[in-house]
Amino acid sequence: MPSDQTPAQVLPKNFLRPCLLLLLREHPAHGYDLLERLRPLGFSREDPGRLYRSLRGLESDGLVRSVWEKSTTGPDRRMYELTRTGTEVLHESAKALITTDQILDVFLTRYSQLVALEPGTRAVAEAGQRRQLRPPEVPRGARRGAARQGASSRK
Repeated sequence: MPSDQTPAQVLPKNFLRPCLLLLLREHPAHGYDLLERLRPLGFSREDPGRLYRSLRGLESDGLVRSVWEKSTTGPDRRMYELTRTGTEVLHESAKALITTDQILDVFLTRYSQLVALEPGTRAVAEAGQRRQLRPPEVPRGARRGAARQGASSRK
């Protein structure tokens, strides 16, 4: 990634939406918790307004719902949870991201035949097998395996 770009600048457009749906599929949460849990997915905490605008949009689209939770130690918090429609949209988003990942893999494989990429961004598999993109924080098998396992366990 060029040094002048942040991870969020190179992520797919509207990637925040499926990320929020995924996090809420894991468990309901309030905004601050979501903000923290988005960091490993490439988002910074610098724009909380974007998070809350996205949550309002997801709610108006019927993909999440929220309720106010009483707090004994501070202000009440809005808790967000995924709706059935949100679960369906998350599944479709995951399938689209798998397709995008496969296309990017083809691109990077072809590009790496012309130009050496930065060390550690590509791993060459055994002879005769295709190259695989391996981000440092999430191995490809874990990323795809979890998506496929989650999809097959819900059938």
